Amino acid sequence: MSSFKGSHIHSIDNKGRVHLPAKLRKHISPEANDTFVITRGFEQCIFAYPLDEWNIYEKAIRGLRSSSADNRFVMRTLLQYAVEVQLDGQSRIMLPQNLLQFAEIKNEVFVLGVLERIEIWNPETYKNYTNQHDASYEDVAEKVFKTNDIPA
Repeated sequence: MSSFKGSHIHSIDNKGRVHLPAKLRKHISPEANDTFVITRGFEQCIFAYPLDEWNIYEKAIRGLRSSSADNRFVMRTLLQYAVEVQLDGQSRIMLPQNLLQFAEIKNEVFVLGVLERIEIWNPETYKNYTNQHDASYEDVAEKVFKTNDIPA
């Protein structure tokens, strides 16, 4: 089970490769075999799942009823962008051009560990995302933790 956390700013090269920091790489399980599934995320970011975590996620997706139009839409959109990539010898992953365009990533990325996945953002987009909430972090956390029975 992965436990990615923390954030890092990195440059992205002209081939779309981004370096994964050692603090994140140490949480990649051997079962992932240095393989990631890269796909479209939410709020204009890219999701990078280690293969073992993707397999768990995919199993949950397979459980969605295909008779639901919303389920079909989500499955198609998510899987349309999904691609497997390997960490190269310099600990970089290649991000597909269509996802770089979706996330409006140019020269720099904000890499964020989010437990079972890594999110890759345009740094400005992430900053705007965090600033757009009407409520404070504390107010949102209180509501989320209370709703999900998580001790604060």
